Amino acid sequence: MGFIDRIDRHANLVNRMADTVGADMGDALLDGRVRAQELRSAVLRCTRCDHVEKCVPWLGAHAESGARSAPEYCSNRRLLSRVTG
Repeated sequence: MGFIDRIDRHANLVNRMADTVGADMGDALLDGRVRAQELRSAVLRCTRCDHVEKCVPWLGAHAESGARSAPEYCSNRRLLSRVTG
């Protein structure tokens, strides 16, 4: 997998996780709760995550019902919690 494909894959995972926990990253960017650099860093953190094999099924299991928070192992849990809280 090339670099751009890897970034796209993990940007998608970050977006799916945000949607699943009700974190509107677009609104958070607009109102200043999240800086663009933080969102870019979240994607890069996701690329280095050791739990992607857990993340994909977790997202699938919560696609319909959503979740109150990201799983404990999510490297972006703190950021997502800050946006939803």
